[in-house]
Amino acid sequence: MTIELTYLAATLVLALVQILLPAFARTREFGLSWNAGARDKTPEARSPVVGRLERAQANLFETLPLFIGAVLIAQVADRTGALTAWGAALYFWARVAYIPLYALGVPYIRSLVWLVSLAGLALCLLALFIRV
Repeated sequence: MTIELTYLAATLVLALVQILLPAFARTREFGLSWNAGARDKTPEARSPVVGRLERAQANLFETLPLFIGAVLIAQVADRTGALTAWGAALYFWARVAYIPLYALGVPYIRSLVWLVSLAGLALCLLALFIRV
């Protein structure tokens, strides 16, 4: 498996983790009976961390389809190389760093890390159009 596909697989595991983190945080806050119920009336979270984890998850899901597409097209079109390897690594590690920064409410650095992930995605997309 190529490095790009390895990072893609790791990013999918990360996406699963980001689904579970806010779910566990909400269950911890509202209890197991709330989680097992129909959740018709979800109360407002008291802890800001719950909302932050949900927003971090939504943020990943905004760019994840683009990352998946870029990596898979690069594989199929035989356009992998330094750009896609660096791009996939930047995207993945920045997304890993983004979670605690967002959960802890760290401003500016969180945005900078998001830009790094976007740069990684851009490198993967760029590789589809130029050969390095």
